[in-house]
Amino acid sequence: MAGFRVPGPLVGDLRVIPHPAVMLILEFGANAPTVDDGAGRRHRGSLVAGPGCGSGGEVRAWGEDIECVQVRLSPLVAGTVLGACAADLAGAVVSLDDLWGRETARIRGRLSEMPSWNDRFAFMDALIARRCETRLPVDPAVAWAWNRIVVSRGVVRVDHLAAELGWSRKRLWSRFHSYIGMPPKRAAKLVRFDHAVHRMVGGEGAARVAADSGYFDQSHLHRDIMAFTGSTPATVVGEPFLTVDDRAWPIVEPPNQ
Repeated sequence: MAGFRVPGPLVGDLRVIPHPAVMLILEFGANAPTVDDGAGRRHRGSLVAGPGCGSGGEVRAWGEDIECVQVRLSPLVAGTVLGACAADLAGAVVSLDDLWGRETARIRGRLSEMPSWNDRFAFMDALIARRCETRLPVDPAVAWAWNRIVVSRGVVRVDHLAAELGWSRKRLWSRFHSYIGMPPKRAAKLVRFDHAVHRMVGGEGAARVAADSGYFDQSHLHRDIMAFTGSTPATVVGEPFLTVDDRAWPIVEPPNQ
């Protein structure tokens, strides 16, 4: 969870970079941000973006005098919190009004009245906890496969996951895709990209990152970055969506297996 305040206009359009989480944005500022989803649709106000949203670099946001709380949700719990399966959100931008109705306006009003970010975070913590009280069932095999992909930073073979589960690749593909909204290979690719690109933003060279992150070579990493962001590795390291992460989203090392 992170809070953002943008006094005045955004400097240019903000390119949304794909992330392996469901992104919930609750805005409460003087003006509502606008998001172009790359398919000719524009969304204003609070919204939800599914895992992988922004692939190709076509999803952009802009606005002026914006304040919002952004929450990143694992696809495993997003269905419970949002009332919509992550599979229905994958790669898409959806208005929060379509999911929560009038409750969105009530939450917006409460956030705008609160005097501090700590108060807003506590309010959001309580809201999410309340919505999780009646948890939707999670397929334990899909949850296990997703967590293995995340902990390995995307460097895991799908056939190995299937073998450990005692499943065929086709069965794993079908179950995983129906719940997460993307096949396991795509999920691993997204997680691997996310880890690699943040290392580059942190100042590490592309060759070293490619070698350490499971890519065949530097050109393989280059192709993935172009596919996910629509820009070159040299350009993507300056993207505001990524450069704010070291402050808004501190990197947490995964537990040892």
